[in-house]
Parts: sequence; C-alpha cells; structure tokens
Amino acid sequence: MSVSRRDAIKRLTAGAVGAAAVAGIGGEPRHLAPRAAVAGDAAGDVAPFHGPHQAGVLTPAQRNAAFAAFDVAATSPGALRDVFRALTARTRELASGGQYGAGPDQSGSARLAPRDDPDQSPAGSPPPDSGVLGPDVPTDRLTVTVSVGASLFDERFGLAARKPVRLATMPTFANDALEPDWCHGDLMLQLCADNADTVHHALRDITRHTRGALQPRYRLAGFISPPRPSGAARNLMGFKDGIANPTAADATDLVWVGAGRGEPDWATGGTYQVVRLIRMLTEFWDRITLSEQEAIIGRRRDSGAPLDGTAETDVPDYERDPAGALIPLDAHIRLANPRTTASAPNRILRRGYNYDGGLLANGNLDAGLIFCCYQQDIRRQFETVQNRLADDPLNDYIRPFGGGYFYALPGVVSPQDWYARALLS
Repeated sequence: MSVSRRDAIKRLTAGAVGAAAVAGIGGEPRHLAPRAAVAGDAAGDVAPFHGPHQAGVLTPAQRNAAFAAFDVAATSPGALRDVFRALTARTRELASGGQYGAGPDQSGSARLAPRDDPDQSPAGSPPPDSGVLGPDVPTDRLTVTVSVGASLFDERFGLAARKPVRLATMPTFANDALEPDWCHGDLMLQLCADNADTVHHALRDITRHTRGALQPRYRLAGFISPPRPSGAARNLMGFKDGIANPTAADATDLVWVGAGRGEPDWATGGTYQVVRLIRMLTEFWDRITLSEQEAIIGRRRDSGAPLDGTAETDVPDYERDPAGALIPLDAHIRLANPRTTASAPNRILRRGYNYDGGLLANGNLDAGLIFCCYQQDIRRQFETVQNRLADDPLNDYIRPFGGGYFYALPGVVSPQDWYARALLS
C-alpha cells in the first residue's frame, strides 16, 4: 500500500483507533444463543470451525463467495491483537449459527445481542444486527478464511522477522493489466456459503464489529454455477472448470505448510493463498468459432472431455500425442498441467468463482473469474504454472486486473484460541 493511501486512512480514522477502536471492535457483549436447529439448516450444513487448518480451503466449494481485502488502521500491536480476537469471535459465532440471545460465551468472546427487542436493546440505539437472515441465523456451510498480506509485516507492528518466508507482494505478470485499487491488502477475507445473503450478512457483521480498525480496500462477490447438465460447473466462457484439481489426499504435499519447511513456527498449519481477479473479454470470445475455443482450452465445450477423450473425467494422454495433433501443445490445460513427473510438485489447489460486475465504462460486460488457489510454495507452484501460461492463446481473451498474495493463517484449535495468536504472542 502506498504511503499516501496509508496516510489517508490515518486521517480518516483519527481518533477512532487505539483505545477507542478497541472499544468499537468489542463493544457490548453480544451473542447468538445456542440452539438445537435453525430454519434452513440441515445435516451437513455446519462447516467445522475449530481445527489445525482453517475451513474454506479443502471445504467442498459453496455456491457463493466474497473476497474482501482490508488495510489495517490499528496503530499498535495490542490493537492488532484485538482485531484478530474480534475476527475470531465473529466468525466463530456466524459459522455456528443460532438464535439471538445475550451474554458472552465460555471463552469471553464478543457475541451478537438480541436484534431489536426494546426490552433488551438500549433505548434509541440501532439494532445490533442487520436482520438480513431474520432472527434465526442459519449456518449455511459458512466459512470465513482469514489471510494476511506481505504489507502487514512492515514496520508498524514489529513483525518483519516473523513474515512467512515465501510471502511477497504479487508482481505484475506478462499480460496483466493490474489496477492499483484492486490489488494487495494487509488482510484478505474469503467468505463462502451456500446462499448469497449469508455471505452478505457475514461480511456486513464483520465490518461492523471491526470498524475503525480495518479499512475496506476492495471487495468482489462470486458464484459457482450449478452443473449444466452434470459434472463440473461452467465458467463464463461456457467451459467446465475445476475438473482436474488436487484432493484432500494431496494436501500434505501440496497445500499445508508443515514443520521443517523453513517457515516460522507459528505458520505451521497455514497455506499460501493467491487471488487473481480476471476479467473475461466475453464479447471478443463470443466472436470466434467453437473449434477455436476448444483448441484454446483443450477440452470439448459440451462434455468437458479432453480433446483426446470422451468424458470430462478422462485423463489427457499427452505421451500418445507428442506433436499436439489432438490437444494443441499450447492448449490451456496442457500448459497449466503437463502431467509429467517433473510438473507434479507444481500443482495448485484451485478454488475459483465466477463474477458478474455489470458493465464497464465502454459498455462491455464486466464479468470473469475470481481465481483463488492454495499451495505450500507460491514460487514452486503458482508462479511456475503462471510462467508456463505466458504464451497461452487464452491470454488474448482475458485481462487479470487485481488480486494479491496472502498467507492463510493456521486454524483456531479451541474456544480459547484466536486467529494469529501464535504470530502475535
């Protein structure tokens, strides 16, 4: 983040940070009362919150998401700890769901109060919740994945020596058209749920409880289409996406940062996150022939099958097609994953969402992909793949315009734990 932007944030939040901001983050003890069930909940609707890793990485992808980046306006290590405690309290409560009640939980976390009950809310005060989900908050498989950017480890909080070894500011790659207002950030929240109103409610709640300490930088909402007609979902170019993706069985070797990998001890259990906001030039794409589209991607649009196969789950056999007679040598799927022994360690866990932002100033559609991936090592994995894609013909039809590199924090292991506790202790 530039100095001018940070100075502007300081001016905007003058008097609201420090002790005042801490009071604003926590406020009155507020909470969702425990309940047996909430309307809309069903078996399997709860994504576990506590554990060595955060939810939202290997969690089966929910239908809706929002990616929101923030700059930290808190000015002391103590205030930063309060930010992460507040984030933990809110996400723990929201992911658990419940009916509105009063009083703190056993960990002392700040919780939601009754919504607008005149017998329990202070006279003349606004309701403590938006009411978007009604009086009963469903779990809706909500996950909030909290990640930190390289800029958090500057001189403000004395964290430079504790920065994850491979965390850096995302560079500009060939074919990028990055817009500064849509890049980087001290903090990234990835919110996912089965319904869009749950995502909206959660983000609204979190920003309300961290106002004055977190300054919103950018936000983009996304969605995953239902299978049409079956199998993997389609992106906005009409092709099935996410067919070949590592699974939970691959996570130890590809996703989670473990002990002994040269990272700070606190980082064990986390993972590197890359977010790329990619605008699709849909008008241009829609003008080329179907055969050209399929040759660029390397798959058939109707079935999702590789061009040398018949079903979307077929594995392309590049060894039997060394000259690219069936799947061109520069096809997207062939460049992204050559499927060789040497390229196996480069695989990434993708978690992408379509987005539709309306219209651009020139009248074209503002639509595309929120590309998100997780990995142990950004250079070994994402950047290696990205560099292989430098000459991908697909680049003529897309424009990456934002995003950043982040480190998804280790999980919250107990009701007494909180995000970044080991980092900030």
